[in-house]
Amino acid sequence: MLNNVAAVLLNGVHPFELGVVCEVFGLDRSDDGLPVHDFAVASAEGPTLDTHVPGFTVSTPYGLDRLDAADLVVVPAGDTYAVRGYPPELLDALRRAIDRGARVLSVCSGVFVLGAAGLLDGRRCAVHWRHAEELARRYPRAVVEPDVLYVDDGPVITSAGTAAGIDACLHLLREEHGPEVANAIARRMVVPPHRDGGQAQYIERPLPRSACDTVGEVLMWMRRHLDEEVTVEQLAARAHMSPRTFARRFQQETGTTPYRWLLRQRVLLAQELLEATDEMMDTIAGRTGFGTAAALRHQFVRSLGTTPQAYRRTFRGPRAA
Repeated sequence: MLNNVAAVLLNGVHPFELGVVCEVFGLDRSDDGLPVHDFAVASAEGPTLDTHVPGFTVSTPYGLDRLDAADLVVVPAGDTYAVRGYPPELLDALRRAIDRGARVLSVCSGVFVLGAAGLLDGRRCAVHWRHAEELARRYPRAVVEPDVLYVDDGPVITSAGTAAGIDACLHLLREEHGPEVANAIARRMVVPPHRDGGQAQYIERPLPRSACDTVGEVLMWMRRHLDEEVTVEQLAARAHMSPRTFARRFQQETGTTPYRWLLRQRVLLAQELLEATDEMMDTIAGRTGFGTAAALRHQFVRSLGTTPQAYRRTFRGPRAA
C-alpha cells in the first residue's frame, strides 16, 4: 500500500511539476474520506534550492535520508536536469529505494536522474518529446517511448512533460488505492481521471528536408499532390530512376519508405486543417488523400493515438463547427 511519499529536488526544479506532486500526494483530503499520505519534500543539494524561476526558492528541512522511509520517491522536472550531473548520494538513494521494494516516479526531465542511477536500463520510459533524442543518446539501454504520456514499467514510472505528470500520478493512485480514489482526487483537481491518446498529438514536426537533392524535387511534388494516389513506379519515373533504385535512394535520404513518408505528410496536413478550418471530415479526408472519413480516422489514431474529432476539440476548441 502506498503510504509514505517523498519528492526529491535538485537546484533548478520546476515549481509546476513539483506542485503537481504536492497536489496529488501532499494534501489532506480526509474530509472526503480519501487516504492521506505521509508526504515530504526532500533536498539533494542543501536546505534551500533555486528553481528555474528567478528569485523563487524552495526550503525544506529534509535531506536524502527522508527517502529511506518512502514507499514512493518522486523526481520532478528541473531546468538543467537533462545536461547536468547528479550527487552520487542521490543516485545511491534511488537504487536503494528500488532494491527494498519502493517505487520511483519521474516527471518530465526528472527521468534523466533515474537514467543516471541505472534505473532505466532495459526498461521502457517516457519523457517530454523535446528531450527524447537526448535521453536515448545518454542512456542507450533505455527504451524511450516519445509518443506516450507515461510509462509504468515495474517499480519505475516515468512521464512526459508538465501535465503528463498528473496522468502518471493519478495512474499510480488508481493502481494503489483503486479507481474510486483516483477519480475523486481528479474531481477535486478538476482534471480528467484518464486522458486518451499520447503526446504524439502535441509534437511539433516541421516538414523534413532531404539531406541531398536526389529525390528533393519528387518530395516537393508529393507535398503538392497529397490528395492523389501514386505508386513507387510513378515516383521513380518522375525521378528518372528504376523503382528499386528510387526506393533505395529514398530510404537513404529520408530514413523511411515512400509510403510511410507520404502517410506522415497526409497526417500532418490533416492536423493543420483540423486546427485551422471547420471543414467536414469527409472534405479533409479528400484533401489529404485518405479518401473517406473512416480511413482518415484509422490512420490518425494509428499515428497520433487520438481521433480527428478529439484532436480538433483540443487544438481548435469552441471555434470548431
